[in-house]
Amino acid sequence: MTLRIQKLYKRYRELEIFNDFNITIPKNRVTCILGPSGCGKTTLLNIISGIVKVDAGEFLGFDGKVMGYLFQEPRLLPWKHVGENVEFILKDIYSKKERKKIVAEYLNIVNLQDFKDYYPKDLSGGMKQRVAIARAFAYPSDLLLMDEPFKGLDIKTKKLLIQAFVKLWMDDSRTVIFVTHNIEEALLLGDTIYLFSNSPVKIEKSFELNISKEKRDLQDKKMIHMMKKINEEFK
Repeated sequence: MTLRIQKLYKRYRELEIFNDFNITIPKNRVTCILGPSGCGKTTLLNIISGIVKVDAGEFLGFDGKVMGYLFQEPRLLPWKHVGENVEFILKDIYSKKERKKIVAEYLNIVNLQDFKDYYPKDLSGGMKQRVAIARAFAYPSDLLLMDEPFKGLDIKTKKLLIQAFVKLWMDDSRTVIFVTHNIEEALLLGDTIYLFSNSPVKIEKSFELNISKEKRDLQDKKMIHMMKKINEEFK
């Protein structure tokens, strides 16, 4: 079922973030939200997850949905090694044997199977975030919220993480809401791209990408054309 948010209102004292805001989230697709810093992108994720209370709004299709949240920082448990960090969120869901199998599967996808016994302090920033991505996908959520998980990473590390995300998503194609301010990330991962205005937030424009994520190339003519269109709107 498609997820819908209708007539959303949210204000922080004098700052109005959402005023009669509406958005549709297609099922089993990556919905990417682009917008200027501070416009309300993260606030929307926090509202959906229940971290932030709304003043008013209708949330259609969200009842009973299990949510996962991938933050900007990895948020790993420093006293647990890589394998335990992934297994920890599964302990009340699967048997020990099943957990071990799931952990091995997802660490293999993000190329960290040889680091399962390492502690977070022994990993690079990119490796930590790969653990966080593996953990987010290992958790059996219906909806995955992603808040700029590639922010601040160097180009090589970001490329590896995006490749890891694509592998994981192609395997189970869950519903994802991905917040970013980076147009290239949006083009590589998004199926539907919404361009947000400054607050109070409105959807300025939406774009649809019907190219398989595995085949996306930023040098492709279609992608260059799409980037140009988004850049024109994003000024």
